[in-house]
Amino acid sequence: MAENRDNPAWNPTPPSFTAIALTLAVPLAVAATLLGLSLTGELGRGQLLTNPGELVTWGLPIARVLHDAAASVTIGLLLAATFWLPGQKIVPGLLSFSQAKAVWWASWSAAVWLAAGIAVLIFTAANSIGVPLTAPSFPTTFVFYATQLELGQTMLVSMGCVAAALSIALLARRQSWVATAAVLCVAALLPLSLSGHAAGSDEHGNAVNSLAIHLIGVTAWAGGLVAVILLRKKVGAQLGAVVARYSLLAGWAFGAVAFSGVVNASLRISSPADLVTPYGILLIVKTTALVLLGLAGAWHRVRLIPRLRRDPSDRPAFVRLAVGEVVVMAVTMGASVALSRSQPPVSQEPVADDIRHRLLGFAYPPDVTPLRMFTEWHIDWMWAGLALVGAGWYVWAALRVRRRGDSWPLGRIVSWVAGCAALIYATSGGPAVYGQVHFSTHMLQHMTLMMVVPPLLVLGGPVLLALRTLPARSDGGRGIREWMLIVVHSRYLRVLSTPAVAAVLFAGSLVVFYYTGWFEWAMFAHQGHIFMTVHFLATGYLFFWVLIGIDPGPNRPTHLMRLLVLLATLAFHAFFGLTVMANSAVLAEAWWTALGGATTAQLLADQGVGGGIAWSAGEIPTVLIALVVVAQWVKSDEKSAKRYDRRAERDGDAELVAYNSRLQRLGEGGRGESAPEVNAPGASVTGESAPSEDRSL
Repeated sequence: MAENRDNPAWNPTPPSFTAIALTLAVPLAVAATLLGLSLTGELGRGQLLTNPGELVTWGLPIARVLHDAAASVTIGLLLAATFWLPGQKIVPGLLSFSQAKAVWWASWSAAVWLAAGIAVLIFTAANSIGVPLTAPSFPTTFVFYATQLELGQTMLVSMGCVAAALSIALLARRQSWVATAAVLCVAALLPLSLSGHAAGSDEHGNAVNSLAIHLIGVTAWAGGLVAVILLRKKVGAQLGAVVARYSLLAGWAFGAVAFSGVVNASLRISSPADLVTPYGILLIVKTTALVLLGLAGAWHRVRLIPRLRRDPSDRPAFVRLAVGEVVVMAVTMGASVALSRSQPPVSQEPVADDIRHRLLGFAYPPDVTPLRMFTEWHIDWMWAGLALVGAGWYVWAALRVRRRGDSWPLGRIVSWVAGCAALIYATSGGPAVYGQVHFSTHMLQHMTLMMVVPPLLVLGGPVLLALRTLPARSDGGRGIREWMLIVVHSRYLRVLSTPAVAAVLFAGSLVVFYYTGWFEWAMFAHQGHIFMTVHFLATGYLFFWVLIGIDPGPNRPTHLMRLLVLLATLAFHAFFGLTVMANSAVLAEAWWTALGGATTAQLLADQGVGGGIAWSAGEIPTVLIALVVVAQWVKSDEKSAKRYDRRAERDGDAELVAYNSRLQRLGEGGRGESAPEVNAPGASVTGESAPSEDRSL
């Protein structure tokens, strides 16, 4: 060995400060977790009387830290390859060098994520059931836990998403597949929000939603910063632009983490006195770290990013601050893991003495009245936050378009803001409060989500507004604007936007939802309720986008076809409402029986009222939508006529002159020619004007 050291060729490069700091971040996070668990007294405390063993006691928090760290790095690298990194222009769609490098590293971190996830599942099963890993009964117990219990099933689903993303990352050569892997990785985080103190407790809806937002925000924020540090030498002169793009996401992530953190803390801390408990101290540490990270992000935007844009080689200051942020994030991640495994001051156990409170997640409301449909509220902070952010962004973007001298109709602004307000009411107002108590009010919520909110949002033209305000990329990469254009002009959306497919998804899903186990699952399980809401909004938006949308996209059907599809859908709604009214079986009977307080006859009577709402509630929106289609039809004809008149002024009405000359030749005895059909200017032979909505970018 001494001879090798004397050899000049043997000259190992000492590890850099960045490499040392990033390497030490993981053990620092583990140390913070163990310290936090020791502070709260949770370290070594089993879930049952049986001790699962030292390996599980120490292995579970360590595996959880590795799991969260690998998840963050994987998502950060995939987001960087999808949105931030420069691309190449030789073969559009293929990965550039820096993107390919990010995906390669992401595949390694995804493998660590998958392995750590399997370890977390094994340790969690042993810790929850109280069976040591060496017990002869553990294999059978583990299979039961992973396949029959909800927590085990959700963790298996999460690992399935990670495994799929890993497979795609190993094979991906195009940006679209990398984006797919990124979506799968984000989806893998969602089942994890059902673990810990979120699921099954009081206010479990807001707890689960806020934890999901928190997980997505933290992983994108921390992982994105690690990705930028790792790739800083791969992007060359584009480093300033890449950091600026990441900084924009980091700002949104900071807001999401802060918002969800406040919601989570309000569900676990009942008074300021709880802040001096061990749990409260950990919470203060985490909050302090969040504030420091926010200040560091502001320093990035104000001072360091402009310096990087002027001189990409001037990166030492940025790297030092970024590495310091990663260290703080590691401590924060460790504190978060400790908090997730510690008992907060407010009990997270289900409300055992009130079955209705336990099922709903909030106090059972008073008897419904027309007035209480407007005065009873239970805020769903996720949907309320999304609606408020959506309304704020839209107004800001519309004002920005107007300030630069372009027009943006006030009616679109009013329509979008009204749609956001309707979404808040449907998810937090009377329909949401009583939607899980009575079938009739549930149907009212359903109709609001499908027939009221989507058309208002569609008439706002959010895609068109976004395309007019988002910056365009010129480096071969794809930002949000480029991905939006790819989606709206994709063959998948072309298929979905055909009238038949959109109508089947919109109306046919009614039958699938209410006459299968989906309805009952959506009532009992929070994830089913979320999926129900998203599905209603998405199918409603797609359907009305085909009928009255002003956003760019695949060619729409003629206005006459739109009216026919609308009338057919209205007829199906009426038919569906009649079948519900005539149904002699109670839909989702197990849910209503669990709530108690109503006989079968009362449930059937209320179900009949709900069927009547499904029959009649769609009529007024349908009439209004029909009027919009007719108005767009008239406007389209007027535009076609104006284009014809302008063309006639430019060419001296050459089309009419040619037509008259042809008639004159026919009158002079020309043979073999037949008189053409006369159509209105700009009209087709069917009498239908070509669609000409304003879809300019």
